[in-house]
This record gives sequence, structure tokens and C-alpha cells, in this order.
Amino acid sequence: MADAWMIKGSEYTNCNCAWGCPCQFNSPTTYGKCEAVVGARIDEGHFGDTRLDGLQFVMLLAWPGEIADGNGRMQIIIDERADDAQFEAIRKISHGEDTKPGATHYYVFNSTMTEVLEPLRAPITLSIDVEARKGSLSVPGLIESTGSPIVNPNSGEEFDARIGLPSGFEYTLAYMGNGNSKVTAGISMELKDSYGQFNALHMNQDGVVR
Repeated sequence: MADAWMIKGSEYTNCNCAWGCPCQFNSPTTYGKCEAVVGARIDEGHFGDTRLDGLQFVMLLAWPGEIADGNGRMQIIIDERADDAQFEAIRKISHGEDTKPGATHYYVFNSTMTEVLEPLRAPITLSIDVEARKGSLSVPGLIESTGSPIVNPNSGEEFDARIGLPSGFEYTLAYMGNGNSKVTAGISMELKDSYGQFNALHMNQDGVVR
């Protein structure tokens, strides 16, 4: 691999599956296909000598069937504040390049793609509070997404649910919530009251840092 890299921050995901997302348990998707929008904030990071602190990016992912069956489409949107070196670094990381085979969700997702659209550079507004299970993502004219806690319909209280994956390739612990998204970029989707995921993001070219 040409460069060592590391990113540390947080991630908010909304996909079309029911709350809990069977994919987290190696089971078939809820509706037989997968659509997802993922917002990532890098609080601290580098790609070789290129610093990535404070930058953000978005992944748009869509498969016509199960992820493992492939034929997916993918597009990355990278923070407009990134210079050319930072843009290329995030592109490589999010496309699974300079990564140990199978070590990250970026690598695995990219390996299932038939079409990888040209990355976009755009302003990204992203807010994530992992433990509160809240997130908001906006890319003007392209993406509006909001994540919130699941509310228990019987008590009216917020429902605190978590998934722990000690050997997961994306996270060790994720908080579960509700998500709503409208996406009109190279990949379009509209998700309503579906799976929301909030997790710390800490990985390098060898996988999740634990």
C-alpha cells in the first residue's frame, strides 16, 4: 500500500431497512434491496502526510438486491473545503484504496460496485451526537437527512438500543435510531422512518482501531 492513513470522528447512516437493519446480523435486507446515505465527520485524521482534520464526506450507496450480490452504484461527496490533496485522500479512503483487503466497510462496499460515479465537491453541513442518537446532514440541492431517537409508542419515551460488534468492519458499538432522507444527487433516494445508525468512526488501512 502506498500510504498509511487514519481517520477518527463519527458517522451517521440512514438506510431503507427497518430499525435494527438485518444486514448488521448477516441476514437479508428488509425489502430485498439496499439504499443508504452515510455522513462522516473526521475530527482527526491523515493520509500519509496530508492532514484531514475537520473535513467531512458523504457516501451514497444503492444495490438493486442484496449487497453481497453486487451490481451496486456509489457516489462520494467531499467537503468543498478540502484542497486537492485532501480531496484525493478522502476519495481513496472512501473507495477502499490503500486498504488491507476486506478490512473496512469502504473496501467491502466498493468491491460490490458495478458503477462508481465521479466524486462531487460540495458544501456539507453535518451534525452528529452519537449517544443522543441525533444527526443532521445537508448538502444544498442534493441531500437533506435527519436522524433522531426511536420513540417507544407505549410510553412516549426515547428508546435506547445499541448493537455491539466486537469484530465489526465499521464500528464496535453503534446506537440505533430513526432516519429520514431525501437525496437527488447522482443517486436518488427517499427514505422515511427507517434505520438510523450513529457510531464513532476510528479506523486505518488495517481496519477498525479498537
